[in-house]
Amino acid sequence: MLASDEDILAKAEVWKGSGKGVAIATVIETWGSAPRPVGSHLVIDEEGNFLGSVSGGCVEGAVVAEAADVIADGKARTLEFGVADETAWRVGLSCGGRIRVYVERVD
Repeated sequence: MLASDEDILAKAEVWKGSGKGVAIATVIETWGSAPRPVGSHLVIDEEGNFLGSVSGGCVEGAVVAEAADVIADGKARTLEFGVADETAWRVGLSCGGRIRVYVERVD
């Protein structure tokens, strides 16, 4: 069962309240077949803990890794994963679609 948006945002608030660095990733665009719809969220803390889902599999691992950089430098990033991208197979988006994910630090 996937976490609800309320659970994800509540977890972000708890982590931030405990002094941890936090980022939130949001699916902002999809094309073709995509595992999660626009608006799906993944919250990540500075230790690599996360809750929610933006895609699944290795894509989420890549988003978590980018989130660590976002937490460290505060610079938001837009990530794109898709079958047309030669790295898509490496990160596991082989469903034929593409997704764009916006990752920002929670301040």
